[in-house]
Amino acid sequence: ELQQKVEETELLKMELQMLETERVRLSLVEEKLMDVLQLLQQLQDLNISKRALGKILLSTLESCRDPQPGKAHLFEVLDTLYHELTACELLQSQPLEKVQSRQSLSNPLVISC
Repeated sequence: ELQQKVEETELLKMELQMLETERVRLSLVEEKLMDVLQLLQQLQDLNISKRALGKILLSTLESCRDPQPGKAHLFEVLDTLYHELTACELLQSQPLEKVQSRQSLSNPLVISC
């Protein structure tokens, strides 16, 4: 009976470790998603054309067509989209102070559950 309890404890520890790993992964995805949404909102404020935004999205999807082994595909797509958006000429031409002041305001993208 003691051996069974030890085995159950080990299984629970492994399960807890897997849950913690998943929590960290989801936290990273959430963080990257918030970054992408903020950039999209900035581009919307700058009146980016739907065509330009579509090109950015298609470029992202094209470069993430074949998932890299060992990397979460969702995070890879979000990370690539983030980099594509930051390279957008509209954001590059915007003064840095303006971008930082918008980011320092309360985030309207946060959804309370």
